[in-house]
Amino acid sequence: MSRLRDKYKKELVGALMKQDGYQNVMQVPRLEKIVLNIGVGEAIQNAKALEAAEKDLVAIAGQKPVTQRATKSIAAFRLRAGMPVGLKVTLRGERMYDFLDKLVSIDLARLRDFSGVPTRSFDGRGNYTLGFKDQTIFPEIEYDKIDKPRGLEITIVTTAQSDEQGRHLLEALGMPFAKD
Repeated sequence: MSRLRDKYKKELVGALMKQDGYQNVMQVPRLEKIVLNIGVGEAIQNAKALEAAEKDLVAIAGQKPVTQRATKSIAAFRLRAGMPVGLKVTLRGERMYDFLDKLVSIDLARLRDFSGVPTRSFDGRGNYTLGFKDQTIFPEIEYDKIDKPRGLEITIVTTAQSDEQGRHLLEALGMPFAKD
């Protein structure tokens, strides 16, 4: 069992019940899934870009990504419906907790001049999205072997009812929020 999942079950559930005044253990917010997403717009002209992004996402998540396809045609971008435009991976269970533990304790610490993640990235329902300009902050990615830096979006989906509850959960799990 992952270290973060143990900590959540043994320590954080009770602490969150006291802090937010929940009456029942099932009311306590928990992690549902973590979704990693890479947009590969240049795949329209260069099919190799999709393969390179897939290789990076497999290294980061430890799981094979699903290809996202365009739903509409956009003539200005030479994009037709059904063309591949991105990749995504959904992590659940043990892999989800392991990834979050690694993200919080190792990957975010590698950022230069890091003073915490922004608190304004909640969606109104307790889910949190974190974006990176390039994938090189992850130690699994070798800087010499990437063809070009690509943006990466990480969405942490919780069962929280509000942003405040979601923030309390993520703070308890070790997410380093910036001081406002």
